Amino acid sequence: MAMAALRREGRRIAGPLMSPHPVNPLRASLASSDLCNREHALTGVRFISTQVVRNRMKSVRNIQKITKAMKMVAASKLRAIQTRAENSRGLWQPFTALLGDTPSVDVKKNVIVTISSDKGLCGGINSTSVKISRGLHKLNSGPEKESKYVILGEKGKAQLVRDSKKDIELSITELQKNPLNYTQVVEREAEAGENLGSWIHMKLVVMFNAVLENACSEQGARMSAMDSSSRNAGDMLDRLTLTYNRTRQASITTELIEIISGASALEG
Repeated sequence: MAMAALRREGRRIAGPLMSPHPVNPLRASLASSDLCNREHALTGVRFISTQVVRNRMKSVRNIQKITKAMKMVAASKLRAIQTRAENSRGLWQPFTALLGDTPSVDVKKNVIVTISSDKGLCGGINSTSVKISRGLHKLNSGPEKESKYVILGEKGKAQLVRDSKKDIELSITELQKNPLNYTQVVEREAEAGENLGSWIHMKLVVMFNAVLENACSEQGARMSAMDSSSRNAGDMLDRLTLTYNRTRQASITTELIEIISGASALEG
């Protein structure tokens, strides 16, 4: 309060001393504001409230905490799924080695299985999966050929349903909420009365491993995306801290100039 009173007294006394002619208050206010803006422009500081910068810094810190937590969760899930995927590779690799040199057969009907995730924030893995699926669909489509989609995951379904709705044969979502292991799949096939020969066995093995490999890719991509987001949040915090310090310094400098001007006017 004493400081404010001193500034008011300084302005009251300095007015008549420094101005031999009456000054228009509005014009003086505009001139003072223009001078202040020029000073801020010369120092490279935007005229912004420190409270706004503090609120922005608080929001960025909260986002950084969330991204770091999501990175840790993704890393934990990745380790668990990676172990299952490595164990399942021993089932399908012998079949792949056996059929590696077998020429492909030209068939009239094709099924393209598009595996994606149910959740986002995992980079461009879903877009890449959909892009490859569309390329395979275009390659295997023609006047005498028919290709259908079987989609696993909400993100792949959301993209393909826009322009290929009529070509979708089946879509399965929320797969992670109702996980199946390989034994359950085989038991269901046996209950349906199918003959579990070598080829059907291979089909189940390959599909099961593909789902596990996609889950590994999803968690790895999410971990990488969250790590990148955390680093970007840190860089933004550094820039906001610099802006806050410059704004605060400019505010303090303005206050000091006003106090010194008032004191000089009182002495004069």
